Amino acid sequence: ANIELVNSLYTTFCNLTTEINSKRNKRNEITKIIKQTKLKESINELVEQARVLKDEIQKAELELGKIEKEMLQEGLKIPNDTHHEVIVGGQELAKVVKIIGTPLDSTQKRGSIIKDHMTIARELDLIDLESASNVTGTSWYYLRNAGALLELSLIQYAIHKVISKGYTPIITPDVVKTEYSDSCGFQPRDGEVSQNYYVVTSPTGSVGTGNHQETSFTLTGTAEIPLAGIYSNKIIPLSQLPIRMVGFGRSFRAEAGSRGQDTKGLYRVHQFSKVEMFCLTSPEESEEMLKEIVNIQEEIVNDLGLYYQSRRLNIRYKSPLSSSYEGTNSDAKQKQQSTEFVHTLNGTAIAVPRIIIAILENFQRDDGKISIPEVLRKWMGGMEFIE
Repeated sequence: ANIELVNSLYTTFCNLTTEINSKRNKRNEITKIIKQTKLKESINELVEQARVLKDEIQKAELELGKIEKEMLQEGLKIPNDTHHEVIVGGQELAKVVKIIGTPLDSTQKRGSIIKDHMTIARELDLIDLESASNVTGTSWYYLRNAGALLELSLIQYAIHKVISKGYTPIITPDVVKTEYSDSCGFQPRDGEVSQNYYVVTSPTGSVGTGNHQETSFTLTGTAEIPLAGIYSNKIIPLSQLPIRMVGFGRSFRAEAGSRGQDTKGLYRVHQFSKVEMFCLTSPEESEEMLKEIVNIQEEIVNDLGLYYQSRRLNIRYKSPLSSSYEGTNSDAKQKQQSTEFVHTLNGTAIAVPRIIIAILENFQRDDGKISIPEVLRKWMGGMEFIE
């Protein structure tokens, strides 16, 4: 990130915008005078002045578009601030913040060899990677039988869990304009391969995948992106904050990771279902909202019995009036209010494939059956076991 360059481009952008607005106002004044003038010679002279101003405005607007594009490209390189509790350093400095759930005691542990989720899935006919590989390619999959029901039950459970906390349920589109994906930070850095699938519409109307320069649409990498887009370029009254949303959508990741033991099966795939929490708050409320999101995530892990982004989107809110302001005129009050950027917070309620892995591997029994977490059973027709 080059902060000085961004500042310089922004200054140029502001000056050019002011110049354009000034010329527009001048042209509008000339237009009014033309309507009131009766002398032909004067009208011709004024028309010529208006024409020159129009040409100057068009050239300046083209230059402004170039400046704005470069400014945004450079600005997107600037990372978000890091949370004050994040440790600076590598994985070796990571620490355990909290352990959720209770490990199995000796009486609950199985005597047989623990199977991985793909072994279990093949034995119980839950996942079909081979057919998906033929139809679509590697790192895609079919869920079958109880595997399909398990995904649907996890989605239903997560949505109902989170809306019970006051969140608005939303089913999001799986295709967004690339500008929204970029604004949420889903863009490759220098030397990295893009995680996005880009959509290209040809003159004949056919659709395919292409690179970032050829397209204006992308498949969503997470429901966070279309959820954030709902309030893009809007000013929200402070009284409406915080805004809590929970979205369900498909997530698409072009690079699913290298093939190997740690990425096989459902662990890293090109498409998966996800229930995502997304909140907008004032800066003062964001820390408490973060805690709320984490608490919900902890409840979900416990319920299942497991042991285990705003400035770019231009979403603002109106801050309270200064205490020193004593006016009564509503227009004056409106002008006295400042607009500030909201804080956006998101947290995954459930990323379906990884929870399926955890359920299959943690709840396998010696008789080959899989115990279904009690909170999911009502959405699986009352089934207690996958067998």
